Amino acid sequence: MTTTTFILDRTGLPQKSIENTLQLLDQDATIPFISRYRKEMTGNLDEVQIGEVVKFKAEFEELEKRKTSVLKAISEQDALTEELEQKIKAARDLVQLEDLYLPYKKKRRTKADAARELGLEPLAKMLMSQNSPNIKTAAERFVGKKVTSAEEALNGAKDIAAEWINENEAVRTRLRKLFQQKAMISSKVIKKIAEEEGAQKFRQYFEWEEKLKHIPSHRLLAMLRAEKEGFVRVKVEVEQEEAYRGVSGFVLKPHKNSCTTYIEEIIEDALKRLLFPALSNEALSAAKEKADEDAIQVFADNLRQLLLAPPLGNKRILALDPGFRSGCKLVCLDENGELQHNETIYPHPPQKEVAMASKKVKSLVNAYNIEAIAIGNGTASRETEIFIKNIRFDRDVQVFVVNEAGASVYSASKIARAEFPSFDVTVRGAVSIGRRLADPLAELVKIDPKAIGVGQYQHDVDQTKLKNELDRVVESCVNNIGVNLNTASAPLLSYVSGIGPALAENIVAYRGENGEFSSRKELLKVPRLGAKAFEQAAGFLRVPASKNPLDNSAVHPESYSIVEKMATDLKVDLKKLIGNKELISKITPENYIFGTTGLPTIKDILRELEKPGVDPRKSAKVFEFDPNVKTIKDLKPGMKLPGIVNNITNFGCFVDIGIKESGLVHISKLKNEFVSDVNSIVKLHQHVQVTVIEVDEARKRIQLSMID
Repeated sequence: MTTTTFILDRTGLPQKSIENTLQLLDQDATIPFISRYRKEMTGNLDEVQIGEVVKFKAEFEELEKRKTSVLKAISEQDALTEELEQKIKAARDLVQLEDLYLPYKKKRRTKADAARELGLEPLAKMLMSQNSPNIKTAAERFVGKKVTSAEEALNGAKDIAAEWINENEAVRTRLRKLFQQKAMISSKVIKKIAEEEGAQKFRQYFEWEEKLKHIPSHRLLAMLRAEKEGFVRVKVEVEQEEAYRGVSGFVLKPHKNSCTTYIEEIIEDALKRLLFPALSNEALSAAKEKADEDAIQVFADNLRQLLLAPPLGNKRILALDPGFRSGCKLVCLDENGELQHNETIYPHPPQKEVAMASKKVKSLVNAYNIEAIAIGNGTASRETEIFIKNIRFDRDVQVFVVNEAGASVYSASKIARAEFPSFDVTVRGAVSIGRRLADPLAELVKIDPKAIGVGQYQHDVDQTKLKNELDRVVESCVNNIGVNLNTASAPLLSYVSGIGPALAENIVAYRGENGEFSSRKELLKVPRLGAKAFEQAAGFLRVPASKNPLDNSAVHPESYSIVEKMATDLKVDLKKLIGNKELISKITPENYIFGTTGLPTIKDILRELEKPGVDPRKSAKVFEFDPNVKTIKDLKPGMKLPGIVNNITNFGCFVDIGIKESGLVHISKLKNEFVSDVNSIVKLHQHVQVTVIEVDEARKRIQLSMID
């Protein structure tokens, strides 16, 4: 089995596409670069398909590494036969491999080990052969100094035989299928702590049972969290009689003899003591892994939508981090997000300096030519929004409420300290709120995605897999949009294909010493940034002021000569060709296929020439919450309210209706028909109309509906 056949088996992608993608990956090409600029080689695979190749390549390498380790371990025991070696080399997954290795695996001293030391293995073989006319008489031959009776000898032989059944690959495969198809998962409350603080949020799982293969990811993760916090016990079980029948079919011979009763006891012991615990844990682990994948995918989808949220663009912004007693931290930012001014105003109780605060805000809006105001959506957000909207400005100023989740994490981070060494966390937090309005992607890349507040059970899933997937999403979004080489921060640049943290710092340092980049080619002057990194990164970096207009497009430098030939053939200047749909429509793509550059790349180039460097994101829009709803106390069942979707899970979506608590629209209340995928109905930041169904003030829970 090769890497290619392993991936082919799991994806069904064309073999040539897999082989070429693997070749590019071995040359350290990134997923964004391969999907965007090597379509001819991959057969036009998209980022998701290339991601699958990357994933299964890693799985294959892990499997091969484990095979080498297993072969070495068995060989050192002088137990490696040619047949076993072939089976191990042919194993198609880690489960099959570990089943083959189980009999040779070093483990704690078992009851079977103790029986072997007493010399009872031959008796165990007699038992399992089921040919002895009188097994008790045979057992008497093993009585001696260490074994005091035939019954003791038989008990030891039974322990050995039970271990053999447990280690039998065919038996484990049969039972594993039973667990996969029919296992039930249940949870029961630990009664003595049922009334403890925190237990009530898990009340649903005090007495719960359902088929393991059907349990939704969010419910499994919730049950496991309840168990981890000590409120319930979770079990995974199968019907014992069916399991017994499955094993006895392999072990028990049809004709009864003196061994039959003992074999039946051995099967029951192997099931209860060895197989059930091991396969129950394995089934639960497999279900947990699947639940993790589902939850991580939900998180990844949410993060992608969050990062690609509409930006306001290069505007002069006044940002407010609202507060009551501590006041509202206020900052003024220029069109590049640079801090111009900061101070604190106190428009709310206990100070309630409304007139003074209004005058200050109005003067700052005029002094810094403010075009938009960003208000964090935390404590005192609605009150601050109302305060701002009551000010009569001399100019047209848009007012936005911005999701501030993670702003406090950023403000205390190393990145924030490096950006604003002279300012405290409150100023940095307000700056982050303002910059999020201008460009969510550029600001959110500075924050650990887990702190952004989207997704479900992010702390319960495999953290390595979560980080890898979220990093891949951030990388995909950054390269999909493109990055201004002269304004991007080091964290943003670090996600550009081929760059990474070290080169990003070098680019920023070079820019600080030499001024703005005048072209993409100048990148090659950055210390330690060689031809390979340039090849990977150049197409995703934009230089708006470059003499060559292609430097501000997604056309890769390796294709500049093709575009120049197009302009020459049309007898126009390169600048006149770019953005001129009429001229571009006259180009015949097939005339520019040269060498390794095929039709997919030519078509990409033509699409880019029509709208060079255009940000695919829409523009941010102002949203108005219901002015009569300021706290949960103002809500009443039946009220219809505007809201913004601020989180999506497998079981529904949460909607910001302008108060501290978000309301849940359960998946069953999204539409007047069955919905299997929440993302097919709503997206993050979508403006929606909801109806209040139920309000639980004590638990601060709000049930909403989107069904008209």
